[in-house]
Amino acid sequence: MSADVRALEPQAKEILARYDQKKAAMLPLLHLVQERFGLISPEAERWVGEQTGVAVSHVHEVVTFYTMYRTKAIGRCHIQVCTNLPCVLRGAESALAYLKERLGIDVGETTPDGQFTLSSVECLCACEIAPMAQVNDRYVGPLDRSAIDRVLEEGGHVA
Repeated sequence: MSADVRALEPQAKEILARYDQKKAAMLPLLHLVQERFGLISPEAERWVGEQTGVAVSHVHEVVTFYTMYRTKAIGRCHIQVCTNLPCVLRGAESALAYLKERLGIDVGETTPDGQFTLSSVECLCACEIAPMAQVNDRYVGPLDRSAIDRVLEEGGHVA
């Protein structure tokens, strides 16, 4: 991937030019890498560290802290179920159990066909539709069996 990551340097220069301090460009550079490769590898973490002057260990801490960054490939449809208290009180655990049953996978796994990845995440700041999930870039809730069935039947392409 080294040659591939270096191919991002023209875009990286544009991103870096927007900031007074190079380290402020870390998150946008991580987004750039993930957009291109679908995940952030250790090599990409080193490259971002070089571009920003930030220690690779700190880049790795950022990558593993935020749920929006991935260190392994995911399915075409990423279902992230909120398991914070408001969602749990309104049924997130049963929704998650139903998803695991329907998909035949556990949290952190991807279906064998590569279509769905299931994750549990902390608060997604949409308590008004609890229990809820983020399906790719869309919020779905309240997350009951019919909403789950609709998401799965549509292959994750929710409106």
